[in-house]
Amino acid sequence: MKAAMIFDMDGTLFQTDRILEASLHDTFQILRDEEMWEGDTPLETYRGIMGVPLTEAWRTLLPIHPTYVHERVNEEFQDKLIENILGGMGALYPHAEDLLSYLCKRGFPIFVASNGYPRYLQTIVEYYALDRWISSCYSIVDIDSEDKGELIRRVKEDHHLSHGIVIGDRRSDFKGAEENEFLTIGCAFDFSQENELHEADVVVGDLIEIRDYLEKVK
Repeated sequence: MKAAMIFDMDGTLFQTDRILEASLHDTFQILRDEEMWEGDTPLETYRGIMGVPLTEAWRTLLPIHPTYVHERVNEEFQDKLIENILGGMGALYPHAEDLLSYLCKRGFPIFVASNGYPRYLQTIVEYYALDRWISSCYSIVDIDSEDKGELIRRVKEDHHLSHGIVIGDRRSDFKGAEENEFLTIGCAFDFSQENELHEADVVVGDLIEIRDYLEKVK
C-alpha cells in the first residue's frame, strides 16, 4: 500500500496569509466598536502562534476576556475568513494543484488534518474543488483533544494506514507525525519557523519539490 499523504491546510496548501490580516482586523474592529478592545489588531502575535488550535489562540490574544467572548469572537472570525475566501482574496500555494493531481495519479491516498474549523475547511475544499483529489478533511474539533498527533491518529485508524507522510509547516505537524511513526515534510512557507523546520525529515521551499522527492525514492 502506498503511503498516505496527510496535509496541513493553513500555510501548507492554502495561503492563509492572504486573508488573515483583513479577517483578524475586521474581527477586532467588532470588539473595538463594543469597547471591548483598545489599540491595534494583534496581527504579529497571531502570526507567531499560527498553527495552534483556535481555542488556544484566543486565550493568547484575549487573555483577560472570558471563554464565552472567545467563542463569540471565534464565530465572527470564521465568518470573516469564509467571506474573504468566497470573495476571492485567498489562494492555494503555487503548484498545489499540480502536486495533488500527481499524487492522485500515483495512487497515494490524500487527506487533510488541520486545526481549522470544519466550515472553514469545507469552504476551501469547495471553492478550489480540492475534493477532486482529497479523500477526507479532518478538523481538530472532530476529536476530544487539541493534540495534532491525536488528529493524525484518527486519520490513521479510520483508514487503516500503515505508512504515511505528514506535510505541514509547524512543530505540531512534525511532532504529530512522529507520534504516529510517519515521515514529515516541512514547508518553508509564510508561517514556518526555521527552528521548527529542523524537526522535519525533509524540507521544501515549493510544493512541487515533494513530487521530485517522491520520484527519487520510487
